[in-house]
Amino acid sequence: MSTQSPFGGRIGRAFPTLPKGETVASYETYQEAQEAVDRLAKAEFPVRELSIVGHDLTSVERITGTLSWGRAAGAGALSGAWFGTFLGLLLFIFSPSGTSLGILGAAILIGAGFGMIFSVVSYSINRRRRDFTSVMQVLATRYAVIAEPEHVVRARQVLGVTDAAAPPRPSAAPPVVPPPAERPAEEPARPAEPGATEPPSGEGGTPGTRPADDARPMTYGEAQDAARRAARERGDA
Repeated sequence: MSTQSPFGGRIGRAFPTLPKGETVASYETYQEAQEAVDRLAKAEFPVRELSIVGHDLTSVERITGTLSWGRAAGAGALSGAWFGTFLGLLLFIFSPSGTSLGILGAAILIGAGFGMIFSVVSYSINRRRRDFTSVMQVLATRYAVIAEPEHVVRARQVLGVTDAAAPPRPSAAPPVVPPPAERPAEEPARPAEPGATEPPSGEGGTPGTRPADDARPMTYGEAQDAARRAARERGDA
């Protein structure tokens, strides 16, 4: 599994700003994101172009149990004993002698005693405000593996996130429907010529109408001739 290096040139350059690139894959836990980077490293992928970015950071305090006088004293004695052991080992290394083991044991007991006293005093002060033990953690709801745009396709293929990128198919254009043709406007009725009169009725027809077989309109001369004939007929009558 890869480890973080404080001397990396890319880390030093990118420290003040967020890494730029495209998201290769997203995971719910940091361990899954680490495993994805390890798989890319085993496939000889340029891991210097990768970054793990946690989104939506959340502070979580996990309660580990209640705090009592005995628990406070025991925790203080244990931490003090570790400190006494450290001091006793330093004396044993730099000044070895026949009494070094006795000095080491005394340092452990003295450290445990001071640690227990300090823990009991601290608990008596904060007793009413904090009667439980907990562990603080900072977690993210999502961890994204980010790579440079030119390496995204290969990284996704190695991780099996998606197949090889294929160009998108152009969508078919919808058929163009022609607008409905407008109906021609009806020609207005032609006004009657001045001085024209209704022609005489034919046989068995209605007065003032032309026979059914002659449906074409009369010209101006025909209308004048019809008017003269009608006037002579009235004069003869």
